[in-house]
Amino acid sequence: MSLIMPGAEPFYFPGGRTGCLLIHGFTGTPKEMRFLGEHLAGAGCTVLGVRLFAHATRQEDMLRARWRDWVASAEDGLHLLREACDRVIVMGLSMGGILALLLAAEHAVSGVVALSTPYDSPDPRLRLRPLAAFLTLFWRFARKGPPDWHDPTVAADHLEYPLAPVRGGVELYDILAELRRRLPSVTCPALVIHSRGDLTVRGSSAEAIVAHMGSGDKKLVWVENSGHVVTRDAERERVFAEVLSFVRGLEPSTA
Repeated sequence: MSLIMPGAEPFYFPGGRTGCLLIHGFTGTPKEMRFLGEHLAGAGCTVLGVRLFAHATRQEDMLRARWRDWVASAEDGLHLLREACDRVIVMGLSMGGILALLLAAEHAVSGVVALSTPYDSPDPRLRLRPLAAFLTLFWRFARKGPPDWHDPTVAADHLEYPLAPVRGGVELYDILAELRRRLPSVTCPALVIHSRGDLTVRGSSAEAIVAHMGSGDKKLVWVENSGHVVTRDAERERVFAEVLSFVRGLEPSTA
């Protein structure tokens, strides 16, 4: 019997010499990146959608996860793609965007895409980090905020943990501190996409990420009619087109 939630498995689509590493978000699953992966694979890219440590199994597994475990999961994917491709673009949704940016700060990648990515903690309670860390001894899970889907047809089969682990929230706070410290080291071309309808991560996060990263080649794209999971919501086709255009711009000219 598989320990991974049915439909939430990691995925690999072999293709050309351009590799795209897709990283899902906090408490999410590879499924939230699969539509984008299929679109990029259809355009000839080699695509790997990783499963982060303690995700897509049981939410209790998140209680022992630390942010460095999630970085290691993403790094595994990067090294695997490098074996098959001449260039790799890392891209992630929400916390996956944090991980993509951290990889871009540490490794030589051809480009980075950050989708619906926070710059600081979306939960003001986590600003009291020492107290929050203490409370995790007694308080294991918290309710999530209201859903912000604009396309209910994909919301119905979305896969994620129903509750948010409080310990994981502390780890999210810590990885965001690491992101803010490392953003100036991101010097590769960068694409940031955010929805004005995102109720989970404020649009100011996207602006701050663009302002603080070290890259001289960076672009911020806004979508209007989507919630937080822009890779599955109503404007996903526009998101896919923007990402593919960015990827194509990083490939060597055939002229």
